[in-house]
Amino acid sequence: MDSGPDIEVSGATLIARARALVPNLAQRAAQAERDGRVPAETIAELQAAGLFRVMQPKRWGGYELGLDVANDIQMILAEGCMSSAWVIAVIAVEAFLIAVCDDRMAQDVFGKDRSTLVCGTSAADPSNKSQMVEGGFRISGKWRFASGCDHSAWSFLAAIVPNADGPPTDWRVLVPKSDYRIIDTWNVSGLRATGSRDIVVEDAFVPAHRAIRQVDLFNCAGPGQAVNTAPLYRIPFGQVFAMSVSTLILGGLQGMLDAYLAYGAKRIARGIGPTAKDPVALLVCAETAATIDEAKTIFRRNAQELMAYAQRGDTPSLSERMKYKFQLAYAVERASLLANRLFKAAGASGIYVDNSPFARWLNDINAGRQHVNNQFEPAGRNWGSLMLGGSEADNRDRFL
Repeated sequence: MDSGPDIEVSGATLIARARALVPNLAQRAAQAERDGRVPAETIAELQAAGLFRVMQPKRWGGYELGLDVANDIQMILAEGCMSSAWVIAVIAVEAFLIAVCDDRMAQDVFGKDRSTLVCGTSAADPSNKSQMVEGGFRISGKWRFASGCDHSAWSFLAAIVPNADGPPTDWRVLVPKSDYRIIDTWNVSGLRATGSRDIVVEDAFVPAHRAIRQVDLFNCAGPGQAVNTAPLYRIPFGQVFAMSVSTLILGGLQGMLDAYLAYGAKRIARGIGPTAKDPVALLVCAETAATIDEAKTIFRRNAQELMAYAQRGDTPSLSERMKYKFQLAYAVERASLLANRLFKAAGASGIYVDNSPFARWLNDINAGRQHVNNQFEPAGRNWGSLMLGGSEADNRDRFL
């Protein structure tokens, strides 16, 4: 049982710890992919380094550091294993979410063990049933894409609750592992080690203090902000979550580029010669390095802007939120295109999974691009509509 850290830890220290773990993650990546889950050794190392606690409240054993620190940690870990980085990213976000909810929720989760991990998914089956009852909710159904559920003791789930006076209300409810089953449906082409399996709930009761409305998250009006007063918790949850599943993909692209540079330093291709003489390889390496640098610069600037708003007690406009979301998704799209070009530049020898990691990098990056938050077309259309005078009501994304 863990009561939490008893000393202050800087962002620089956590970032250095993440960097030190990259070789271990890279060494285990292939086996993690075969097993379909992040290894227990990796989870233990991430716990020991305190990386899951980066956005967890200090009152509950965390460090409540900035969004920029969390993003740097995720991008660094992804250089070794994108699946491991994905799992820590989404679990760290759920600790942030707990902080903005009713404080009794944090007591339930962290009261006895502050190292407890929480996963979550909003991918609810349309046939799910949720209703408000005395003292809380009753929910039943199935949810997909519960990344890291094998290592978590609780899960946040989306619940669409009927409302007699109007449209249904979108809630997030927290359920203990004793109230759900995990179904192994995770037979996928990429991010296999995230273990993003299905969760099934059969008529579980959720007390009211373990729920929050999505609109309250959009408006930065969670009850937990009254006790967790750090500026971090005044950042819109949708922005924090979008960064968690986007920025790490640039770390994955960096890992793929590093692997390609090591591979290319020794490769002599038929009809071309050394990779250093291959104009296709030279250009794609330069474009990839420049794109990573550009995207990371934008990510860090946006994270700093979000923190600055929070420190002033303000929130960004809808147009700015849309800009941030589009820039994340567009960077992911560009990363996926460059990953395909790197894979092509590796030639026939690059397809051997036992000797090179290129197929895993490519599949993981492309799988990450498939996430709803990483679809740049709808994000761009919404932002563009506002630029051209469209109404906010027509373009509001509830997950901003």
